[in-house]
Amino acid sequence: MILPVAVARGVAAGEVDRVYRRWARSRVAVGSTLRTAAGVVEVVAVDEVDPDRITDDDARAAGEPSADRMRRAFRGTRSDPVFRIGLRFAGADPRESLRDATGDLDDVVAALDRMDRRSRRGPWTRPTLRLVAELPGVRAAELAERAGRDTPAFKRDVRALKELGLTESLEVGYRLSPRGAALLAGP
Repeated sequence: MILPVAVARGVAAGEVDRVYRRWARSRVAVGSTLRTAAGVVEVVAVDEVDPDRITDDDARAAGEPSADRMRRAFRGTRSDPVFRIGLRFAGADPRESLRDATGDLDDVVAALDRMDRRSRRGPWTRPTLRLVAELPGVRAAELAERAGRDTPAFKRDVRALKELGLTESLEVGYRLSPRGAALLAGP
């Protein structure tokens, strides 16, 4: 499940404590966590609900202006159930501390080398980092096209780099973290 940035920030600020989703079956489990732009969010409840019984107060607790507007935005078919997913802020994203760790990068270089060796298409880690460095804040679809990749695969690659603290997601696109910039600058 992906949380919009505004909703994730609302959870972190204590203003949002739930979201509603229409799915054929629940896609999250109690106790699971989501890494978001605002930090780690934990799923604390998952309940099937009658969408017609969702009130405007319920919608506001989900970061939406009204129940009607929220219901109109549901995806899936009308026969699919609606789930109320209870959320709580669980802390900062552990990758954040990695972003500023610009000291010894030997382990990161080794990890990138392994990723490149395992890739069927050849080395991709440094070209992807250079592309993000050249075009911060550019939509993933445009970056993917420039890299000759399909967008979902490109996004997966950038997430792998983010796991190492090398990139950061923006409202639109990405940018290098200080760690990513130090790696590209090299010794």
